[in-house]
Amino acid sequence: MRVKGLIRPDRPLLVLALEEEAAHLEGDLPVLLTGLGKVNAAAGLAAALSHGQRPSTVVNLGTAGALRPGWQGTHEVSRVIQHDLNTAFLYLVTGHTTGVPEELSDGGPTLATGDVFVSDHADRARLAAHADLVDMEGYAVASVARRFDVPVRIVKHISDDAGQGAAQTWSEAVDNCARNLASWTRGNL
Repeated sequence: MRVKGLIRPDRPLLVLALEEEAAHLEGDLPVLLTGLGKVNAAAGLAAALSHGQRPSTVVNLGTAGALRPGWQGTHEVSRVIQHDLNTAFLYLVTGHTTGVPEELSDGGPTLATGDVFVSDHADRARLAAHADLVDMEGYAVASVARRFDVPVRIVKHISDDAGQGAAQTWSEAVDNCARNLASWTRGNL
């Protein structure tokens, strides 16, 4: 985890997993780099929000795989779910609701978050029944921000089709994705 800049209540905090995704961000907005996956994202954001000032908003920027053919570009997520947690089964076993979807706004795509880099057509098809995009940090960021009573937005640029060859496509696409995320940031924050 690494924070660049000062977190202040009059500015949003940009939260990204990797330096490569933040490569083209400019300006004086604070940036938190958490590392890959839900645990790193949750621990990093919780630590940042526990120390000192809280930001006006948490904005999770990053790359995502498309679960539907033809999807591309930058999207602000309206709903985020965990695809690697069986919420219904856990309720049956424990009687406690765990990992419910995080509703963020109206009109955007649904993001499925899990600690798996999706690169298999069968996994992609299974996830496409419930979501439009897939990533590895969004749900954790939304959940932690909500627990700290900080508004949250999730913005993802599509890097790959979450199918066979996705890892190579991500590596080739990440710099362009970072440019698009920086452009979205300049135009929307």
